[in-house]
Amino acid sequence: MIAQAQCLRIDVAKRSWAVYRPGDLEALWQQMGEADFGPDERIPYWVELWPASLLLVEWLDRCRDRIQGKACLDVGCGLGLSACVAADAGARVVGLDYIQDALHYARANTEGNEVSFSPLWVQMDWRWPGLKPRCFDLIWGADIFYEKRFAKPLMRLFEHVLAPGGRVWLAEPERSVSSGAWELLREYGWEVRRATRKAVPTEGYTVNINIWEAQKNEVEHG
Repeated sequence: MIAQAQCLRIDVAKRSWAVYRPGDLEALWQQMGEADFGPDERIPYWVELWPASLLLVEWLDRCRDRIQGKACLDVGCGLGLSACVAADAGARVVGLDYIQDALHYARANTEGNEVSFSPLWVQMDWRWPGLKPRCFDLIWGADIFYEKRFAKPLMRLFEHVLAPGGRVWLAEPERSVSSGAWELLREYGWEVRRATRKAVPTEGYTVNINIWEAQKNEVEHG
């Protein structure tokens, strides 16, 4: 499968990364069947390196000292670039995605880039996480609040697996569909602040991306 794949070259974290994928979103869209558009739609968003993902990997590189040696969860890891960048900085990363094909390419991208500490790749639905409670020091994701219905399941995932004192980093474009997620987190006892903001160029225009940092307050919501 990888032999026929496209290769994207991404320069970040002081090196050049070869990121393999089966094709772009438009090409794979043409191959989708009716079943892919059901309640658990399987639109292959994972084949693209979205602007939020690119800012996230820059942020992880800036935070190398904070992630080194830490247990980290990459939610919706897709092609695996952010997990690979973090693992190369010495983090102990679990890359989680719902789509098995995404994990196949993520694993190949790990091997192709000779990452120092290979992430553990896990296929899982974040609505029903089969993970040990409070086991991750850091959680991150890029562009994962692209539907409003994802906000509560993701918050429950964070509350289930984040260790006391841990942090969540969320790279999201500025758009209305995800704006309610930050108020929801605050309502349930999270401190949420904007860690950084950048206009990321993509295909002839720029997208404003924020990275939000969330941490659970000591007093539980009740």
